[in-house]
Amino acid sequence: MRKVWAFLRRDWLVESSYPVSLLLQFLGVFFNVFVFYFLSRLVTGLDIPALASYGGDYFAFILVGIAFSGYFGVGLSSFASNLRTAQTTGTLEAMLLTPTRLSTVIFSSCLWDYLLTTLRTLAHLALGALLFGVSFGQGNYLAAFLILILSVITFSSLGIIAASFIMVLKRGDPVTWLVNALASLLGGVFYPVDVLPGWLQGVSSLVPVTYALRAMRRALLVGVSTRALLPDMLILAAFGAFLLPISLLAFRFAVHRARVDGSLAHY
Repeated sequence: MRKVWAFLRRDWLVESSYPVSLLLQFLGVFFNVFVFYFLSRLVTGLDIPALASYGGDYFAFILVGIAFSGYFGVGLSSFASNLRTAQTTGTLEAMLLTPTRLSTVIFSSCLWDYLLTTLRTLAHLALGALLFGVSFGQGNYLAAFLILILSVITFSSLGIIAASFIMVLKRGDPVTWLVNALASLLGGVFYPVDVLPGWLQGVSSLVPVTYALRAMRRALLVGVSTRALLPDMLILAAFGAFLLPISLLAFRFAVHRARVDGSLAHY
């Protein structure tokens, strides 16, 4: 835990040394919520069958979508981004030479990003509830927490695979581009997956964020029981159980290859 705390303290010191950047991030949340609220007014009052299972309110639907998609973005990009920063600042080789487990270095390097994303997510939900009356009063919070944990494991696994490509290729990892594109189009961040053509709905079933956002919305907005959410949660757990060991093996292989060819600190 001492080493994990050291990573958190390091990242906090870096972040707090740029207070304007930190302030702008939360100011961005404020504007984000207003933009999507006014967009949602275009369809307010319309009976949209695809929204029925989420309570029928498009603003509440998209508020949860943009708030929790932040975890997807962090999981997918932070590992590669932090790895590249460590390469360019010359700290990567020093970190990997210390008697610290590779898994500790990988996961600890992104803890601050996840903590900051949690604060931004709470800010999204609080603004939606306080300013625009979105109700989370009947939410199934225990299920929402479990869905969040399963989602973070799955998204982080994809991010570690992307970081492995960065370790080897240095630039242009295909994982981040492909998963980001598929999630934006098919994951249901901005619209229900039900509005897609049938064949695209089939493709969307291969994207983890589809299950994460659907389950999270049903847990928070409608208070669906944990038993009813179990199919989506089990699929997320299967994604995590499959991807996590593969991602750690891929990263270990990438580090080994970089050490052998002497490109560990190259960028």
